[in-house]
Amino acid sequence: MAKSPVPPADAPAPRKPGRPTSPKPPRPRAKAAAEKAARAESPAAEPPPHAAPTTAAPESPGAGFDFSGGDQRQMIETLSLNLAKAAMTAQSAIAEAALAHADRPAALSPDPFNVGPAMTSVMTSLASRPDKLFSAQADLFNRYMDLWASTTRRAAGEEQAPSKDKRFKDPAWSENPMFDVMRQSYLVTADWMNGLVSSVEDVDPRTKRRAEFFTKLLTDAFSPSNFLASNPAALKALAESNGESLVKGMQNFAADMERGGGKLKISQADYGKFEVGVNVATAPGKVVWRDELFELIQYDAATDKQREIPLLIFPPWINKFYILDLQPGNSMIRWLSSQGFTVFVCSWVNPDKDKAGFGFDDYLEKGIYRAVQKTLEQSKSTRINTVGYCIGGTLLGAALAHMAENRIDAIGSTTFFAAQHDFAEAGDLLLFTDDHWLSEIEQQMDAAGGVLPGAAMAETFNALRANDLIWSFFVSNYLMGKEPPAFDLLFWNADQTRMPKKLHMDYLRSMYGQNRLSRGEFEIGGITVDLSKVTIPLYFQASREDHIAPMNSVYRSAKAFSNADVTLTLAGSGHIAGVVNAPAANKYQHWTNDALPATLQEWQAGAEEHPGSWWNHWATWLHDKSGGWIPARDPAKGPLAPIEPAPGSYVKVKS
Repeated sequence: MAKSPVPPADAPAPRKPGRPTSPKPPRPRAKAAAEKAARAESPAAEPPPHAAPTTAAPESPGAGFDFSGGDQRQMIETLSLNLAKAAMTAQSAIAEAALAHADRPAALSPDPFNVGPAMTSVMTSLASRPDKLFSAQADLFNRYMDLWASTTRRAAGEEQAPSKDKRFKDPAWSENPMFDVMRQSYLVTADWMNGLVSSVEDVDPRTKRRAEFFTKLLTDAFSPSNFLASNPAALKALAESNGESLVKGMQNFAADMERGGGKLKISQADYGKFEVGVNVATAPGKVVWRDELFELIQYDAATDKQREIPLLIFPPWINKFYILDLQPGNSMIRWLSSQGFTVFVCSWVNPDKDKAGFGFDDYLEKGIYRAVQKTLEQSKSTRINTVGYCIGGTLLGAALAHMAENRIDAIGSTTFFAAQHDFAEAGDLLLFTDDHWLSEIEQQMDAAGGVLPGAAMAETFNALRANDLIWSFFVSNYLMGKEPPAFDLLFWNADQTRMPKKLHMDYLRSMYGQNRLSRGEFEIGGITVDLSKVTIPLYFQASREDHIAPMNSVYRSAKAFSNADVTLTLAGSGHIAGVVNAPAANKYQHWTNDALPATLQEWQAGAEEHPGSWWNHWATWLHDKSGGWIPARDPAKGPLAPIEPAPGSYVKVKS
């Protein structure tokens, strides 16, 4: 096991940290008043004067319904009234949504993802192989025979291991025989159906993957956990609250329908608990430059000395930069400052219709080049180091090749977080980039005035992890009547940005559709760029469970810079948690390997595993590329006059 890196002997002592305040935002009056009114109207909140005192219903072996104790008449009356109230709330929300969409044009297509032809190809293939179908039917029969056998053993007293599936973690799923059989029957059928589609061999691989993806979406949607009548935990909550849980759930449903303008927009977090610049994105610093495309933020020093060469971070413009500065304890920006680096961040504008014509050339010249220029000017340095995260890394990689072609020597080293440059194995997002869907999304952007609404991209990302980002909240918010959690990462995840039509369509077509950047066919800034001409040191970070930038895709991207000195680290977890993993959390693990063989599998075979975060490994690499120590820089005393405190104004613009 490798030892943790030791900070340089001449590293400056950290300054004493302050105590950032995180005041609790006031509760919206409208919401509080609505909740008060709901409690006052609810029969369960205050029994009528003639009612006798009620007692809690004892828990039954099933869903929790048992009216044997207390005043049965009152309990049944309360439950009935609450069920009626929940139904009326839901019906009213649906009716309002229907009216809101009455004057709007119908959906662009009943099958925007072109699933029909993919499923037809798969079914045709299966029909041409009756032997395969007979074998599959026999397999399903055998699985159900095993299920009935295990059910019989269970009835005889044999204990079963609890389910590892998060959808069925409530003990009621295994404690009640009826729900246990329902759960296992669903899992058997869903696994069989997904396996049958995956077994098809004589279908185009991308067509097959499309069918697999949407079959998985379908089987996930039909999980018994997603329906009130077949979810024992939801039924238990319904009984124990005399229907109040469902009333609250339907109020949550109605609120989300209203928030989505007649379209269901599931709340993933308690958005009222967070405010940008108040209790998220609170690292101290100054906006030292602003133009039409970005704000440049320089963060305060946290040490008496800093490295000579500053660090400029280009986050993705699909999301806002403060994923790197959520809370003081997990803020990468604060941590980098504490290591003695001068940190700059490019905070992209949330583009509106006036930016519809902005493309890669604009983001190169007015974004990358200008931010580099202003960072050099403010830091009084002759060279900087850079970071590119996700799509920000894709642009930065193309910019490095553009600089290499023009012999511009302004960047000394670059780090890529979960960034792709070779899109041949870019994962399930490739399913959203065929010609049929691109035509649909182009019409959607035209209807929105030339920008992709932030909600559209959020829906795509949610679909990639439907159980975690859709159905878990559907069950919790609506069936159980719970309030969404106060979770900073999910608050950030919902704070989406818009994207200019020209830039986004070129990205989807040139990168995902044609993979032109890795092939040396991508034109940007008037030049067809070649990644192999980049020779500066590069650090690539990939995450083992990344569903947006799969680790194999990132590895292929690292190999595309064939003449650069490349260091690659593989982190545990996914696209966000794999990157934002502060060392103090002691979470996950990472793998390192000094070699860069032909395939990721070879790299993994020779890699060494280390516990915890990869940040210290990266910091050691970055210190070596950052020059000597100089007195700490003060953002307020640089050549660029401060405009306003961090996090600036652009990050606060809502979509």
